[in-house]
Amino acid sequence: MLPAAARLRRSDEFRVVLRRGSRAGRRRLVVHALTTDPSGAADLPPAARAGFVVSKAVGNSVVRHRVTRRLRHLVSARLGTLPAGSALVVRALPPSASASSAELGADLDAALRRLGLTPSRRPAGDAPRPTRPAEADPDHGSAV
Repeated sequence: MLPAAARLRRSDEFRVVLRRGSRAGRRRLVVHALTTDPSGAADLPPAARAGFVVSKAVGNSVVRHRVTRRLRHLVSARLGTLPAGSALVVRALPPSASASSAELGADLDAALRRLGLTPSRRPAGDAPRPTRPAEADPDHGSAV
């Protein structure tokens, strides 16, 4: 379970993130992100916060709660890597009902990368691998 300081609770907080934030959609979920604090009043940068929207289109109450628990677990593992003061709203789509936790996690990571909230798979300092074959390099020293 997310700590109280890490949750969006009031409908106006959700509304601000949904209206002013940027959005990244995937097959099973949509992530709305606002990188500034929606409450607007803070001397110290607050921790990242998250909220979840799982409608009846996803399934009955048992299915909706299962999806919410999975998403909550996935987001709580990633909250520490998000910028301070950011707010997320994760909206589950109907295909999330039959998705595994790994599939939901992959969609969540892809959405966060698209929003620029997490680094890409390759660290920024790494150079891309050369695309030319090794024998094209005259200083390679290969006898072949």
